[in-house]
Amino acid sequence: MTCRMVELGYERAERCEVQGKPACRAGLKDGRRLIHDAHLSRPEHYYSVYQSCCNWECKFCHSWRFTQRPVGTWWSPEDFVERALEYRERVTVWEPRERATAFHAHDLCLGCGRCVLGERPDWCPGRVDPDDLVLSPQGWGPARNIVAFTGGDLTCRPDFYVEAIRALKRETDDLWVLLESNGFGLVREHVEELAAAGLDSVWLDIKAWDEETHRRLTGATNRYTLESVELLREHDIVVEVCTLYIPGHVEADQILRIAHHVAQVDRDIPFTILAYFPEYKLSARPPLRSELETAERLAREVAGLRRVRIGNEHVALPG
Repeated sequence: MTCRMVELGYERAERCEVQGKPACRAGLKDGRRLIHDAHLSRPEHYYSVYQSCCNWECKFCHSWRFTQRPVGTWWSPEDFVERALEYRERVTVWEPRERATAFHAHDLCLGCGRCVLGERPDWCPGRVDPDDLVLSPQGWGPARNIVAFTGGDLTCRPDFYVEAIRALKRETDDLWVLLESNGFGLVREHVEELAAAGLDSVWLDIKAWDEETHRRLTGATNRYTLESVELLREHDIVVEVCTLYIPGHVEADQILRIAHHVAQVDRDIPFTILAYFPEYKLSARPPLRSELETAERLAREVAGLRRVRIGNEHVALPG
C-alpha cells in the first residue's frame, strides 16, 4: 500500500507509524477499518466511533492507548451502517444539519443528569425534556441524530469513509455524519470525494499555528489543515474548529492567529479553546483559567469570531 498523500503530490507525515507499520496498513485492511469502540459519547451527545491507528503521533494525544496501538475489531462500511441505524432508534433530539457539531451540544444540555432526579440547576440550558435524556457509558444526556468518526484519523486514505457515508445515506437521510479530523488528509481531492458521498460536518482540530511547533508536537505540517477550513466550507460541509491551549507551546498568540485565519473564512464558524492536560509524551502544566479567558477574549474581540467557548474547564488551574 503506497502513501496516497505522496501519490497525489502532498507531503507524508513524519511519524505516520503504528508499532512499526504505516498507520494506514495497521488500521485499514480489505476495505475495513479497525475500530476500538463505539458508543453514545458525552459531552458531545452523539454516537462516536473510536478508531484505532492514526496518521499522526501527537505528543499530547489523550487517546494514544488505541490511536498508537492496533487494537479493536474490523468494521466494514456495512457494519458502520448497521450500528448507525441501531443508534437511530435511540435518538431523542433531532438537530438540523447546521447544528451537527460538538459545539452545539453544550447549549443543549450540560450532561449533569440532575433533571432526571427532578431538579434543574440555575445554569441548566433548559432546552431538553428529562424524558429525552438517556444514560450512556459517559453519563446522562440526550441522544442527537449525529454519528461521528473520532479517535485515530486516516482521512489520508478516505475510501472507507466514503463508502461508509455513501452506504448510510442510501438508508436514511436524517442521520448527520461528522468527522473529527486533524485535517492532514483533508486535501482538495479527498474533500471532493467526502462531500460527494454526503459528509455533513467536520470537527477540525488545529493543533498549532506555528509550523515548527506543529511539526514538533505532531510530526506533520499544518499546511493542509489550515487550507481545509476554506475547502470544507467551499463544499458545503459544516465546520467547527478546536485548538488546545498548551502552556509553553501553543498559547494565546498562536490561538489568536488560528482564530483570525478561521474568521477570514467565516466569523460564525464555532471555535473551541480546549484546556490541555498532561498525557502521553508531553508533561506541560494545564493552563490557568485566566490564560484561557484571555485567549477566548482575543478570539472574540480581536479576531472577530462570534461563537467561541472554552472546553475542558475542569482541568484548568486557578489563577
